[in-house]
Amino acid sequence: MPDFDEIREHKDVVRYAILRGLDKKYKKQKQFLLDGNLKSVDFKKRKPYSREVFQFRIDKKFRAFCFLDGKILKVFKIDDHQ
Repeated sequence: MPDFDEIREHKDVVRYAILRGLDKKYKKQKQFLLDGNLKSVDFKKRKPYSREVFQFRIDKKFRAFCFLDGKILKVFKIDDHQ
């Protein structure tokens, strides 16, 4: 599994989370990732695997998409999973 020390998000991701009331849930899942509890957020690589894009669960409906840049996990999108 990937190793990262920090999580950063694009400004549009923060705005999207706030508008949909996901900001508290997102922060909680972000802390789980930083603590190394990847299983509880269902952190996994997306297909096609060669693109190196990962996802993690925010709640039952929303997922965050990210990629690794060195030791930094960069979240570039939150999307409706359903």
